[in-house]
Order: sequence, then C-alpha cells, then structure tokens
Amino acid sequence: MRSTYFKRFRMDADLTAARTLRPLQAGYRFVAWNEALVDIHARTKYRSFCGEIDALVFPCLGEQEGCRRLMREIRNKPGFLPAATWLIVRNDVFGELEWCGTIQGVIDRFGVGSIQNIGIVPGQRGLGLGTSLIERALAGFRGHGLRRATLEVTADNSRAVRLYQRLGFRKAKTVYKVVDHPAAAEASRAAEPLAAEPACI
Repeated sequence: MRSTYFKRFRMDADLTAARTLRPLQAGYRFVAWNEALVDIHARTKYRSFCGEIDALVFPCLGEQEGCRRLMREIRNKPGFLPAATWLIVRNDVFGELEWCGTIQGVIDRFGVGSIQNIGIVPGQRGLGLGTSLIERALAGFRGHGLRRATLEVTADNSRAVRLYQRLGFRKAKTVYKVVDHPAAAEASRAAEPLAAEPACI
C-alpha cells in the first residue's frame, strides 16, 4: 500500500503576554468540562472532522467510535486539564441545543499546554468560534501557571495557520505524518482547507 506524507507544523505560543477573552456572539455560550460530556465532545469532534482531510490523516476522526475512543484517551491522560477543555453550544430555532465546537487541552510531560483537538462543525465556521475556543483554552493553561502552549496543524491548511499566527503561535518545528490509506494521496491533492485543525494525540 502506498504511503502518503502529510507535512505538519508544530506551533508554540508564549502565554506570559496579556490576552483578552472576547465574548461569544449572542446566542452562543461556553460549556465547561464535566465527566458527563465525554460523548458530546466526541460527537461534536466527529461532526467537525468527518469527511475532511484530517479524517484521512487521523482515521479516528472519521468514525464516531474512533472519536469516542480518542476522547476517552485524552480524558485519561495524566495531564488532562479541564480548564482548557470546552464546548460551544447554542439553541437552534426550535430551542434544541446545537453543539457547535469542541477543544481539549492537556499538560504534556514538559509542562507545556498542548491543544489536542479543535473542531468547529460545518455551518458554524467563519463566526470566530474557533478563535474563542483557543483563547479560552489558553486562558485555562495560564490559570494553571503554564508559560507556553503548543499545537499541530497540517501545513497546507493556510487558513488555520494564519489563525494560529494571529493568536500568537509561531512555527517551531516541521513534522511529517505518514498515512497508509488508499485515498490519502488523492485527498491530499483535492481537499479544501479546514476552518479548524486538530492536533491529535
């Protein structure tokens, strides 16, 4: 089977500089972590990444059960940080809850805040929700006394790279993710950039 190499940037941000948390648009709200939300994070993650190129780079993101397994793995990491793990929700026109975005953060073995995944569901992109989730996660890292944060992004996703740079992230290292998948090469040539990009474990 042919292997495809996806170029990714590891990006770092200094957390010591002052930052402002911008409010969400009217009708949207943050939901803090609690144990009952594992499946909601997983379902929101699946809706954000299913059918996107990142589901080829990280196949777990293209399956509901894979997203559940990933969320459980993130939750069970020794450095899992609830203060850097959030959902965004809104009430739709029928009054039903619509889960719009998810982010998770952990403290890695070097004492750095690591954003594991950030996903915004289709139909909710371009509204600043990804920016708000990242800012909220970074505030959680700072509140825990951390001085640096990191994430990974696929290099071809220039929109996401620009977003992270605007939020103070700088390219620190280039890494390559090897994928043995029959559709990976075709998708890497044809895919549209995502509004939000995962940094999978």
